[in-house]
Amino acid sequence: MVHKRIRPFNTKETYPEQKLDNDLSQGVVARGTMVFLRGQVAQDLDTRESLHVGDAGKQAAKAMENIKTLLEEAGGELAHVCRIVVYLTDIRYREAVYQEMGKWLKGVFPCSTGLVVPALARPEWVVEIEVTAVIPDAA
Repeated sequence: MVHKRIRPFNTKETYPEQKLDNDLSQGVVARGTMVFLRGQVAQDLDTRESLHVGDAGKQAAKAMENIKTLLEEAGGELAHVCRIVVYLTDIRYREAVYQEMGKWLKGVFPCSTGLVVPALARPEWVVEIEVTAVIPDAA
């Protein structure tokens, strides 16, 4: 692993009643260049078009695609993600969103916080994902 992950775990063990498979940790120790990404939604980064209205899983996939793209533009990669905050407008979207995030972050073990909020900036958005990453110092 790129950074030191404190007490890594998988949600299969923590939430056995849910169909989740997310690699997370209680903490991350990192040294390097910090990258703070604005909360990402299902919006095309170039055209700003909202995508996948009504589909929380596909909105999460687009948000994660945007995160990957922005990290690469900053000189990083998904393995550098240390913290992720997920905002949902309905708790019923949690499973679909976390299943999708789990695909993108397999083996990364970021710290994760999930919140249910009454609304996001546009009514068609049901999930927003915020990331903090640290690009390691050159060895």
